[in-house]
Amino acid sequence: MDRQIQKINTTPDYHRIYSDILQLKYPEKEKYCQTILSKKQLSVLEVIKVNDIIFSQQKKENLALNQMHRAYNEQVILQILNYQKRNNLNNTQLALHFKLSRNTVAKWRKLYNK
Repeated sequence: MDRQIQKINTTPDYHRIYSDILQLKYPEKEKYCQTILSKKQLSVLEVIKVNDIIFSQQKKENLALNQMHRAYNEQVILQILNYQKRNNLNNTQLALHFKLSRNTVAKWRKLYNK
């Protein structure tokens, strides 16, 4: 008796989520997100970018609450640190650009810079 193991996709389907949000609530912003949503797979930074485009009118307290629940994988952290190197930014400037804590940026630099 062979059992087939179903592969479970643990990441949300961001294409469907954001397409539905754009169609139902914000059809005027669909043209701004089309290039990003046309990709086959979205990186974490692209998801954050689409989210910022759609919900750009949020209040500050909502932004702070949403920022606490963001998660970054190693690939995205390395992209952020490479962005810092390419643009000659210090930790404070990078933290402001990506809406991160300065302590988080310093911790990432210790862990990932070799």
